[in-house]
Amino acid sequence: MTLEKLIEKTAARFRAARLHYGHGTDNARDEAAFLVLRGFGLPFDTDLDRPGDPGRIEKLIEKRIKQRIPAAYLLNEAWLDGLPFYVDRRVIIPRSHIALLLRDLRVAPRRILDLCTGSGCLAILAARAFPKARVDASDISAAALSVARRNLRKHRKSIRLVRSDLFAELEGRYDLIVANPPYVSTPSMRKLPPEYRYEPGLALAGGGDGLEFASRIIAGAPGFLNPAGLLVCEVGENRKALERAYPRTPFVWPVPQVFMLAPSRTAGASRTRPTRPGAR
Repeated sequence: MTLEKLIEKTAARFRAARLHYGHGTDNARDEAAFLVLRGFGLPFDTDLDRPGDPGRIEKLIEKRIKQRIPAAYLLNEAWLDGLPFYVDRRVIIPRSHIALLLRDLRVAPRRILDLCTGSGCLAILAARAFPKARVDASDISAAALSVARRNLRKHRKSIRLVRSDLFAELEGRYDLIVANPPYVSTPSMRKLPPEYRYEPGLALAGGGDGLEFASRIIAGAPGFLNPAGLLVCEVGENRKALERAYPRTPFVWPVPQVFMLAPSRTAGASRTRPTRPGAR
């Protein structure tokens, strides 16, 4: 059987099983191609007319269908902005919109902070985009930092890892802070498809309205940003909720899921209602 035929058959099985996507792919065909090609250890530009033994990856396909495990966890691999990253269930699967924004930021940072780093993907991409910058990456999860450390070795990047609840264990000021914090609201957490329940809830749950951590980041950022610095933070589908909570804050939205703020705009910003107490 050719790889093309195997991918077609696998995609048909995925569609029949009504799987959910969103962990690097958004449809059955792309998910099948990812699982088949990388399951064989082949590059994405492989000639699809070459033969492939279905038996070699049948267990992966069955797990994807029967257990609803995302392909990235089955392969221990996720791709973001053209780079592969090691992943397992200690971290969410990389998919941040910030990745593509890093290349177009009109800044020349000397110090960069990646909050809630997880697998370390954004810190690594930031180090690649700004090779002269010093990069710190923090996360409250020691398990996540272990995965990040593995990816730092893989990509040969010198990045300081810090275990911290957001800014709690950090010091100094940065020219650029990027953050992809937990932002799934409590009602949405209850409705997540099975695929998303394989990811650590610690990295997803953003409190009642999904803004618990974004609010803490907005409040804390002025103390850690240089005067000409920039905060770039992802909030998923919570743009309207954030704008309602901060009606006087002039957010800039390069994409609907990500806002940018300068420190002068974050200073004094306060919500129209308090956040539910709690720490990530």
